[in-house]
Amino acid sequence: MRRFLYCEAGFVEKDHWLPNCWINVECPTNDDIQYLINEFHVPESFLSDIADTDERARIEYEGNWLLTILRIPVQSQEQGIPFTTIPIGIITNNEVIVTICYFKTELIPDFIQYTRRKEVVVRHKYDLILRLIHSSAVWYLKYLKQINNAVNQAEKALEKSIRNEDLLTLMKLEKSMVFFNTSIRGNEVMLSKLQSIFQEPMYMDKELLEDVETELKQAHLTVNIYSDILTGTMDAFASIISNNVNTIMKRMTSLSIVLMVPTLIASFYGMNVPIHMEDTQYGFAIIVICSIILSATAFVIFRKIKWF
Repeated sequence: MRRFLYCEAGFVEKDHWLPNCWINVECPTNDDIQYLINEFHVPESFLSDIADTDERARIEYEGNWLLTILRIPVQSQEQGIPFTTIPIGIITNNEVIVTICYFKTELIPDFIQYTRRKEVVVRHKYDLILRLIHSSAVWYLKYLKQINNAVNQAEKALEKSIRNEDLLTLMKLEKSMVFFNTSIRGNEVMLSKLQSIFQEPMYMDKELLEDVETELKQAHLTVNIYSDILTGTMDAFASIISNNVNTIMKRMTSLSIVLMVPTLIASFYGMNVPIHMEDTQYGFAIIVICSIILSATAFVIFRKIKWF
């Protein structure tokens, strides 16, 4: 699906392309691809590079075209991990600005609404690229907060749990952290290269650039902190689960010993040999009482040594 967005006081959608118009293509069909290639002569190699979900953040030239690949966070539809990152391509020349992403994301719609709400004026292609990088950093921080909340919930479930599923939940969140960390570092390197490309005075906006760098650094620092905490939490809870299993086994063993005492006595008195109490009127009661006393004694001993 392609949209033509023209910046007035924020981006406004148009029915067709105009000069200095931003073409946003999301989940492109074959018709969208052919439109970009035939109408604007967008390099086909750029479009195929963006289609690779593992494509790293980078910059590439072809003729007068510039490809900027940015990795952005999304909620994953897969069972393996809750969050991942995907590439979004920003293809520009002197007249055309195209963004293309092969996945549906929350970032672009939110960015468009933000520009309308704040009446942001995007002056040129470098301005748009910087603002998209800034928006991606904001979404990294949003998803990191959700990951942190999920970690806290998993911790509560793990406090009295011995299930592998609870520990696997933390492992999936750790995978998301790894993807975030790698992608943010790639975006930082790509931003440094962009600064060396757009050095003309018309592109200079130090305040915006500082905001982008600050958000990226904050996202990088946050993901590192959460990742270290999560790693330590997983190690701690792996030990806790092992201790919980040991405690349960210890209690089961103690219970088996307590129950073994009357079983052993009943086994002796169940043998077909003289036991010197077969003619006693209260023989059965005496045996039961002795069994109870011995079992109670064993129970008290185990309680003192904290096996129960």
